[in-house]
Amino acid sequence: MISCGMAWADRCPQGGWVSTDVVVARRPASLGIRLLGVELLPGTYTWAGARASGMTRRQIERDGVRLGRGVYQSRAEPDDLPTRCRAWLPVLPDGAAFGLQTAAALLGAFVDPPAVPQAVVPPDRLLPHRSGLVALHRDLRPEDVVQVHGLPVTDAAQTFLDLARSTRPDELVAVGDALLRLGHLTPEGLLARLERGAGLRGVVRARRCAPRLTPLAQSRPESLVRCWLLDSHLPDPEPQLPVVNRRGVVVTHGDLGWEEYRVLLEYEGGGHATAEKLDTDVDRHSLAAADGYLVQRFGRRHLRRPAVLVDRVEGALRSRGWRPPPPRHLR
Repeated sequence: MISCGMAWADRCPQGGWVSTDVVVARRPASLGIRLLGVELLPGTYTWAGARASGMTRRQIERDGVRLGRGVYQSRAEPDDLPTRCRAWLPVLPDGAAFGLQTAAALLGAFVDPPAVPQAVVPPDRLLPHRSGLVALHRDLRPEDVVQVHGLPVTDAAQTFLDLARSTRPDELVAVGDALLRLGHLTPEGLLARLERGAGLRGVVRARRCAPRLTPLAQSRPESLVRCWLLDSHLPDPEPQLPVVNRRGVVVTHGDLGWEEYRVLLEYEGGGHATAEKLDTDVDRHSLAAADGYLVQRFGRRHLRRPAVLVDRVEGALRSRGWRPPPPRHLR
């Protein structure tokens, strides 16, 4: 018998639970070793696997957080999306991968991590029906899957196409912008996947949004506002417009802008609330103003009022000489 000299409900230095007959410690998922009655388990495990290793029902109840039927996560593990996905991995059939918002979040896109992991399964495989996991059939091939944090995840092009079924066009562009900026997505790769997806639900929306993607967008709000302006009657903005002073030196960049009318748009979210960032913003705006730029600033609440934001941008452009084109019948 091996013991760490503590009650079973305490932790070993290695991070596992201690009992009077079995010591259970966490191990990397790639190991499966029993040594002198000590079983090393990963931070996530199934009920069957834990029982086979020698854990009692009481130990599982004390150590594990139940994520779904037969799937557990150790309380010693961080409660984050990669850990929850790792717990569900043994349940997925061969060829399946984590997808949709789950894949976008794992790839680093501008999405909130879903509360419940989502997986996509090739059409010739059975769906796992478990509470705590969303699993859907998708047109999925091995080349559509990449490894992220040691997990099978739909690649950027597949993720973009899958999300197009149920995602608003502006939000879809925000995801695509992030995937481009992070280097997960290429225009060529996306085009090839959309060509292969002819006839699939969402492919029409994906094809309409694809030409709008840019790696220059630095945040979700920038992407959303750019889409709203592209859908309006206003001239198309340029992302990350360089501000050039009288000496020909680039002194700053605007989130969005129109060089012809010397108008800039700047989004200021929570990250701009620090004193240091505020000083930097004031300096950037004063440099732009010194060279004749009108700076329009918008914040989080404007994201709930697209029409108001577009109307204010129109007022700024009109003040700098822009006029809407005449109706077609007068041209």
